[in-house]
Amino acid sequence: MTRYLVALHRPDDYDPAAAEDDLMRRGISALNDAMVAAGVRVFVGGLQSPRRARSLRPQPDGQILITDGPYLQSGEHVGGFWVLEVADLEEALDWGRKAAVACRAPVEVRPFH
Repeated sequence: MTRYLVALHRPDDYDPAAAEDDLMRRGISALNDAMVAAGVRVFVGGLQSPRRARSLRPQPDGQILITDGPYLQSGEHVGGFWVLEVADLEEALDWGRKAAVACRAPVEVRPFH
């Protein structure tokens, strides 16, 4: 079995209070229940806004510079993720498809080393 990250991407201005209705919340809950029932979910977590992030960058002098915000500057951020343990990439992609539908958002699937 291989572990995969299934990462949910959201636009930086995403407001869950405005965007997530009861139907979406039920769909995400059903997806989580299905992952648990299938025995594939290792961990799940939702992340707060990228405005709450801090980035740490090593400097040439050996110091660490801490800045507000995410490390990468882009129009999207990881809004949440699952760590799944499945047989292969195809199974991970099947769960990724379900996550994209339930969350109404792009999803990235990537194996761990």
